[in-house]
Amino acid sequence: MNAFQVISLTDAAKTRLGEIIAANVGAHGIRIGIKKGGCAGMEYTVDLVNQPDALADKVETEAGSVYVARDATLFLLGTEMDFEITKLRTGFVFNNPNQSSACGCGESVELTPAEMTPEMLQKLRVS
Repeated sequence: MNAFQVISLTDAAKTRLGEIIAANVGAHGIRIGIKKGGCAGMEYTVDLVNQPDALADKVETEAGSVYVARDATLFLLGTEMDFEITKLRTGFVFNNPNQSSACGCGESVELTPAEMTPEMLQKLRVS
């Protein structure tokens, strides 16, 4: 049985992750996090990882690794990361069940921590 992953990636996100890692020699992956900011209160962050964090949650894909910042885990639990190209924006998109609202520009969100139900705790157990 596999350990539960904090986030999942679509094929488009995996493709973009692979492109980022290939373009940055020595990169181990990317780190997804959150920070306070924007009109809705929080913003997602995406940073290049040059030194892996052994304590961070890590999602390994065939394209590379995605690390989840330790302070963001409960806010990102169950999130699907996608990548999209539109006429107005190109970037990662987060389909997050913990997001309660977003600002009109789409750059900031309101997040609540995931509830740790018995079912969620069971999924988090590593066998």
